[in-house]
Amino acid sequence: MEPIQSAMKKWMNSNKKMQEQFVAQRNQVINDPEIKRRLSEHVELDEQDINRHLMKLYEYQQASKDCHDCPHLEGCINILKGYTPHLDINGKDISLRYEKCPNKLHEEEQVQKESLVHSLYIPKQIKQAKLEDLDASSYERKDVVKQIIEFVEASKAGDFHQGLYIYGQFGTGKSYILGVIANELKKHDIPTDIIYMPEFVREMKASIGNDTLQEKIERFKQVPVLMLDDIGAESISPWFRDEVLGAILQYRMMEELPIFFTSNYDLDQLESHLATNNRGDVETIKAGRIIERIKQLSQPIELMNRYR
Repeated sequence: MEPIQSAMKKWMNSNKKMQEQFVAQRNQVINDPEIKRRLSEHVELDEQDINRHLMKLYEYQQASKDCHDCPHLEGCINILKGYTPHLDINGKDISLRYEKCPNKLHEEEQVQKESLVHSLYIPKQIKQAKLEDLDASSYERKDVVKQIIEFVEASKAGDFHQGLYIYGQFGTGKSYILGVIANELKKHDIPTDIIYMPEFVREMKASIGNDTLQEKIERFKQVPVLMLDDIGAESISPWFRDEVLGAILQYRMMEELPIFFTSNYDLDQLESHLATNNRGDVETIKAGRIIERIKQLSQPIELMNRYR
């Protein structure tokens, strides 16, 4: 059995070492430039007050302030990730207040902007399209870039500007252009819906069974900017052409709400496609009404050369 004197000596040495570590840690905390400055502004705080709140001061001293020591939100070193500490001193009380840091505010802003672009069945590549990556090597593509810039500027000012009816062969980058426009608009907090037409037709038919049809029609009527991708690729019924597509286009024409289209068809070919219903009947007058509304809402532009 260890002699009691030896055990007491070890305990005293250990206790002395702990005391020295405490003093060193305390000195490091209270000599932190920011903490030292704040404490100097409150002469009413004595040593006992500081010791009582030493853990809060230590937490503040160790934390990253305003993301200075954090490369990104995922790499935040603070106890509350995404929040930066503020030291509050009121009389003899010291407290910590956490607020959202710049990285978290930036992330929330990005999430909010991403939510401005709502898409149905649109590939990831299209949703990430950027204006700087858009091919502008030919005359018509330079014209597209010009039209995009003019449209975005008009939308920022709250002015109506016709959309585009972009047509051409498969692979010319028509859908990519829609993604570019949507992403340019979201920079200015302008919401956009991009819809792939064949799936849109199926979606609206399915909505009849779950009583959400009218709700969806109203959404597409009123969204600030609507984009219909690959119109003409779908087989539509007279009901969809007249009661869904026609109603949306009519409302947007009356309210001066812009709309963009992409298609493999020019407007004459699209009119023929819309005129022939799934029973083989030809309804040229009703198809003509749809085309007239498209002309009112958009400017046709043909893409001839393949994308990239």
